[in-house]
Amino acid sequence: MNFAVLQFPASNCDQDSVHAVRVLGHSSRLVWHKESSLGDADAVIIPGGFSYGDYLRTGAIARFSPVMQAVRAFADNGGLVLGLCNGFQILCEAGMLPGALVRNRDLQFHCEHVFLKTNKLESPFTNCIPDGKILKIPIAHGEGCYFADEATLETLKANRRILWQYCDAQGDLTETANPNGSLLNIAGICNERGNVAGLMPHPERASESILGSDDGKWIFQSVIAAFEARQRKRAEYNEVFSTAGAGLPAVVSAKAGGTTGN
Repeated sequence: MNFAVLQFPASNCDQDSVHAVRVLGHSSRLVWHKESSLGDADAVIIPGGFSYGDYLRTGAIARFSPVMQAVRAFADNGGLVLGLCNGFQILCEAGMLPGALVRNRDLQFHCEHVFLKTNKLESPFTNCIPDGKILKIPIAHGEGCYFADEATLETLKANRRILWQYCDAQGDLTETANPNGSLLNIAGICNERGNVAGLMPHPERASESILGSDDGKWIFQSVIAAFEARQRKRAEYNEVFSTAGAGLPAVVSAKAGGTTGN
């Protein structure tokens, strides 16, 4: 499987994301923000960092980079897109995910491990996470407070699009477990179609046990599993139609012959 990892000016988790994918035995390559094509990518990761120095707002300038047009087209075609930290912010600014990420409630930059509760296991980004598993993954952001209007929040809840929430070690959604003041303790969400997701914590920084946690690997493995499942379905579909089409010329020939005879 081939991952495209976007690279903007001041991205700082791009190499981490490339490494996290390669550790799992898959291919990944960097795609510069000025590129207009994703090449042969099977999935896209928009990594963390401070794209364009976070001028104006986090992600506000990056959304206009040429590569984002390719990302939008890729997602519209059903491709899997995962935005991490700054990548989540960029997806919100681009209108590919609802809501916004604003300043942390205490106005401080937070760099620490947090716990995440996964709310939906049947998604391309969570399907490999063990049921009931509380993920331990680091955060590093100053604008990670998820905000949306009440109608948007209700839609996210009703359609089970809140994939991850900040919790304590026991899985309880408490105020003290929320590091940035995000509404509903939201750490990550997906779009209506389910193929685009954003997550503020950094799973790429928790992809190997030597880093203090390898819980982040479950998210990347989920993307890989979802893609492989799609490939199997596509192969089965093609096989069915190939088998059905094998007898088609004879049928057409017989019908043509009968028509001529009349």
